[in-house]
Amino acid sequence: MFFTISFFLLACNKYKPAKPIIDQPHMVILLTELLIVDGSMYNVSNVPDSMYKYGFGKYQALFKKHHTDSAQFNRSFKYYTTNESELLLIMDKVQDNLKNKSDSINNIQLKKNAIPQK
Repeated sequence: MFFTISFFLLACNKYKPAKPIIDQPHMVILLTELLIVDGSMYNVSNVPDSMYKYGFGKYQALFKKHHTDSAQFNRSFKYYTTNESELLLIMDKVQDNLKNKSDSINNIQLKKNAIPQK
């Protein structure tokens, strides 16, 4: 949710990063996982300070897993939001990744439900 809102706020500004940005393939993976984290926070977001309390650690762990930090992510995200064609490619791939993950989960659920209970 946070990153979705940030996307729209930053989309109109031109930006040239002074430091290296995250390349497209890694940005796709990182955004996919960030959106999953955002989605996991949906149920606790109505509790005051819950996004900070529960989300901060999840985001930090995700950045650490991908050998980056929030500053590099923000710099990269800001760069891509000013390059519409690159951003559209990234977001299409993120959407495909999320659909594939969702389809995999649904297939597992269908198989689980098809196994007769003893």
